[in-house]
Amino acid sequence: MPRALALGMLCGQAAAIEVSEFVEAHVPGEYILESEESAWTWGMAPIYDEDGKLHIFNSVIPNDGSWIKESKIVHWVADSVKGPYTLVGDVFASNDASYHNPQISKAGDTYVLVYLLNRHNDSNGSKQEVGVATASSLDGPWTESPLNPVIPASGKMGGFNIVHASNPTFVVTPGGKYRIYYKSMTDRYPIKKGFREISFAESDKIEGPYVNHEKNPVISYIDEKVDIEDPYAFIYKGTYYMIVEDRQGVKDMLEGNPIPADKLKKGGYRPGLIYSSKDGIEWGTPKVGYKTNEVYFGHELARSERPSILWKDGEPEYLFLSCHDDKPSAGYYIKIDGWKGESGN
Repeated sequence: MPRALALGMLCGQAAAIEVSEFVEAHVPGEYILESEESAWTWGMAPIYDEDGKLHIFNSVIPNDGSWIKESKIVHWVADSVKGPYTLVGDVFASNDASYHNPQISKAGDTYVLVYLLNRHNDSNGSKQEVGVATASSLDGPWTESPLNPVIPASGKMGGFNIVHASNPTFVVTPGGKYRIYYKSMTDRYPIKKGFREISFAESDKIEGPYVNHEKNPVISYIDEKVDIEDPYAFIYKGTYYMIVEDRQGVKDMLEGNPIPADKLKKGGYRPGLIYSSKDGIEWGTPKVGYKTNEVYFGHELARSERPSILWKDGEPEYLFLSCHDDKPSAGYYIKIDGWKGESGN
């Protein structure tokens, strides 16, 4: 965060965070992908195939299990966002690893799936890391990179040890490089009391190797002891954008009204944020990026997280958000009606 903004906050001069044009284009949709009684579904990574059929990849976790140990990635298809959805089957499921929080993209003729990879008995001791897989068809077969985890929970960042790398999002840069933005954590604080930051790694090849950027983390509020997570990054009309979950009241902090730590409910219980950048490295001050289920549907406030966009002919058509409310669904979708990027970008 710019120090000038921090000084302005201390002087009580911080301005309100703007509501983005992206939010103003939102039209509430419906909850989808209800789970079976024995499990729960989480998140949605949507994409159209060449014939216009909708495919969604997401996480399924047994009710008597844990997403850290037993999450798997599954594949659904439908003719439209309203469904009905047919479960095609498991994409990645293993007794030796948890596969969680996928994001789906296409680079040229190759489909790219990035995900949280938690190998239970590896040298890193079941730390959360980042994996990538590729396929020529959304129906597979999917090939995991032989370099997985392509972003391990190891190495140095800002003088501290990297202890966590998860929740990735994949971008092809204008220069033809491959970037994975992700949630990073270091041992600056103990892991359970630490703060999430946003970093990225870059490669000349989809399968890696990926090298962490020297300026990592590229978005961080660790000095203010609040954080964000669940990045979804994309390039639209020459501008980098990133939508994130405001996990600990970053908006309130930036506006000069931080939520007291003993009153802060961690998670997606508040509107998300959207950042823009010319180079994907310097991100500046965010705007409000999405609202909550309470605002969209009038339901009791629940966690809205894991933003992901469904693209059609190069235009953003729907925003998907996971949600932990009283419905046994993976979450809901929001129509993006006429957004053409943020003014001034």
